[in-house]
Amino acid sequence: MKKMSLGLLGAVLLIGNASAGFEGPDAAPVKNTNPKGGFVSGEEVIVTVKQVNEMRDDVPVIMKGKIVQRMGSEKFLFEDSTGSITVEIDDDDWRGQTVTPTDSVKLYGDVDRGIFKTEVDVDYIEKL
Repeated sequence: MKKMSLGLLGAVLLIGNASAGFEGPDAAPVKNTNPKGGFVSGEEVIVTVKQVNEMRDDVPVIMKGKIVQRMGSEKFLFEDSTGSITVEIDDDDWRGQTVTPTDSVKLYGDVDRGIFKTEVDVDYIEKL
């Protein structure tokens, strides 16, 4: 997994070793063990799935929408009003939160552009 460099989002990435996750088909929730927070200064710029698909590799992004489906071990389908994209969320990035397909979330991560497809590597998830 690629990690974001510290910058505007750096403080947001101060997360604990907690686990939970997506609650939907093929998912079992786990309880929070150590939630932590941090400080964020400045305005957040929310980008859409459509915009992410036009960005270069490793660009930090913040997206709002819903995680609607599990695609694999740490892969999920994320949707907003402009489309859908695969996101990778490691177990510790859930921070003890349980998320269902009806929950709105904000994802902090970076673009992972491959030869044939673009994904987002999530570093932090916030249930709204």
